Amino acid sequence: MQPTDLADPQNPDSEKPSGKPADSSPAAEHSEQSPEQPTEAAPAEEPAEVPEEPAQPTEKPAETAEELPAVAEKAAEATEEPIEVEPTVAAAVEATEKTPGRVRRILRSPRMSQALNVLAGVLVFAALLYPNVLRRLTLGNFARIPIEAAFGILLLIVLPRRPRLVVGSILGAGLGWLIIQKSLDMGWFKTLARPFDVILDWELFDDTFNFIRDSYGAAGAWGAAIGAIVLAAAVVAMMIWAVLRLAALITEHRRRSALAAAGIASAWMLSLAVGLQLLPAVPVAARTSVTYAWDRAWQAKTGIANEAAFAEEVKADPYKNVPPDQLLTALRGKDVVITFVESYGRNAVESPSLAAGTTAVLEAGDAKLKAAGFAARSGWLTSSTFGGNSWLAHSTLLSGLWINNQSRYRNLTASDRLTIPSAMQKAGWDTVSVMPGATRAFPEGKFYGYNRIWDSRNLSYQGPRFSWAQMPDQYTLKQFTEVEYNRPGRKPLMVEMPLISSHTPWAPIPTFIDWDQVGDGSVYNAIAADGAQKADIWSSAAKVRREYGKSIRYTLTTLISWIEKYGNDDLVLVFLGDHQPSSVVTGDNASHDVPITIVAKDPAVLDRIAPWNWTPSLKPAPDAPVWQMNTFRDRFFTAFGPDGGTH
Repeated sequence: MQPTDLADPQNPDSEKPSGKPADSSPAAEHSEQSPEQPTEAAPAEEPAEVPEEPAQPTEKPAETAEELPAVAEKAAEATEEPIEVEPTVAAAVEATEKTPGRVRRILRSPRMSQALNVLAGVLVFAALLYPNVLRRLTLGNFARIPIEAAFGILLLIVLPRRPRLVVGSILGAGLGWLIIQKSLDMGWFKTLARPFDVILDWELFDDTFNFIRDSYGAAGAWGAAIGAIVLAAAVVAMMIWAVLRLAALITEHRRRSALAAAGIASAWMLSLAVGLQLLPAVPVAARTSVTYAWDRAWQAKTGIANEAAFAEEVKADPYKNVPPDQLLTALRGKDVVITFVESYGRNAVESPSLAAGTTAVLEAGDAKLKAAGFAARSGWLTSSTFGGNSWLAHSTLLSGLWINNQSRYRNLTASDRLTIPSAMQKAGWDTVSVMPGATRAFPEGKFYGYNRIWDSRNLSYQGPRFSWAQMPDQYTLKQFTEVEYNRPGRKPLMVEMPLISSHTPWAPIPTFIDWDQVGDGSVYNAIAADGAQKADIWSSAAKVRREYGKSIRYTLTTLISWIEKYGNDDLVLVFLGDHQPSSVVTGDNASHDVPITIVAKDPAVLDRIAPWNWTPSLKPAPDAPVWQMNTFRDRFFTAFGPDGGTH
C-alpha cells in the first residue's frame, strides 16, 4: 500500500519529516488526482506540535466557488489575515445588486427621458401663460409667445451649477405660486368680482370654510381644505421639478438653448411690433407673468398705504361731537328697522330673466302697502362688496366709511366711530340686532352700539336648516315680533336685521305660509324635504338663476306681508340689498348696485327725503339716483336732523 501524506502525528514510529515534501512522490500525486482510488490513512487525532522546520505546502485541487467562503474563513482563523474572495465572484454579486428594476429601466429609457423633458417644457410654458380669469382659460390664450421664457433660458445658461439649482428652485416655486394666485383670482372674480388680495384676504378663508361646512357639512369642508392644501403643494413641487429638469437640459445643450432663446425673443418682438393677434384682444406677444407679478406687488403696496390713510378717515367724523339731543330729532318716537336682504342686487330688478318675477312682487306690494296706509321711496346704492362678505356692506352703510376688505373692517370695529345704531343709542333708542345667520358670539356688537343681540342660538327655532340659512326669514320676522316688536311697555326700537333666505346656494328655499302656522319652525321640516336640493340646481347656471329669483321673491313677499300685518303707525323700515349675487347669476362685469327703499306710514318721514329724488315705489326707477353706500349714514343723519339741511 502506498504511503499517504496523512501520517499519524502522534505515532513516534512514523516517518520523520525530511527535506522533501511527503507528498512529492509520483504515487502521492496520482493518489490526489484520482479521488476514486481508495487510500489508507491513519485516523486523525489531536494535532501535534508544529515541527521546528515547517513542511512545504502540498498541492491540492482548486476549490470551487462554493467552497471559497469556507476556505477563506478557516484560513483567516489560522493566520488571522484577511482573505480576499476571488474577483470574479465579487463582481458577479455586485452586478446582481446594481441591476436596475423594471420601473427604473423604463424611467431611464431615452423615450421616457424625452417625454419627461417635453412634459417639463409644457408645464413651464403653460404656467407662463396661465390666466387669472376663468373665461380666458381657453386654448387660444396659450397660442402666444411668453417673453419670460427667453430671459429664463439665458439666465440658466450663464449660471454655475449650484447657483443654477438655487435660482431654478426659486423660479419654479415662483411659477407655482403664480398659478395658485391666479386660480384664487378666478374664484374671487366669480364670487366677489375682484382679484384675490394677497395681503388682506387670507382671513376670508375662515369664512369660506364656515360657509362650506354650513352648506355641505363638516366632512365636505375638511375635505375641501385638505384637498386645496395638497393641490397647492403639488403645484409648487411640480413646477420646481419642471424648471430644474429644463435647467439640466439647457446646460447640456447650451448652444442650442441660446439659439432657442434668441428665436423666442425675436419672434416676440416681431409679434409686438406688428400687433399680431390670433384672437381678438389677445396679443401673441405675451408678458403675462411679469405684468401680473408687478400688478400684484403694486396692489399690495397700495393696500398697505391705504390702510395707513384709513386710520385718519376713521377719526374724521363730522357727527362725532354732536350732542345726543341733536341727533335724528325728526325720528323721535319712531321704530327704525334697517333690514338687509341677502344678495338683493340690481340684477334682481332689471335682468331680463329675473325682472318680471321681482317686479310683480314689488308692484303687488305697492298696492298692499298703500291699502294699509304705507308709502315707499326707492333708490340705488353702490355696495362695497359683491357676491359675498355681507358684513362689509353692513359696516359700510352703518359707519359711513368705505369698508371693502377685512383689514378695514377689523380697524373700524376697533375704533369709536359713530354708527347709526350707536348714534340712536346715544339719543335714547333701545338698540337691537337680530342676526339669524350668526352661530357664535358677535363681539363687534359693542362697537355698533347694540343693547341686545338675537341670533340662531336664542331665537328658539326648532325646524330644519335651509342649506346655509339657519332659519327662514318668515320665522325670523315672526319671532322678532314676539320677543321685541310687540313687547308691551317698550321704548322706541332701533333694529338692524339681515334676512338670509336668499343666501347662496339657494336650495332648498322656504315657502311663504300663513303667519299663524309658523309656530316653533317645525312646520318647515316637510317644506325643506320637498324643496329642490343643491345637487339638483347647480348642474346649470339657468337653474341657479331661477332658484335665486325664487329666493328673492320669497323674502320680498315675506317682508311686505310683515309690514302689512304687523307694521304700526310709528314704523320706519329701511330695506336694501347688501350686494349683488355672484357672477353665476349676474354674469361678468355686473355693477355693484343694490336697491334701497324706505317705507313709512307717517308722511312727514318721507317728506324729509324728498330732496333725494327717489322713486315713489318699492321698485327704484332705472334712472333713480345712485350713491356710494358709505354716503348713506351722513345723508340719513342730515335729513332727519334738527333742520333737515346740511349739518
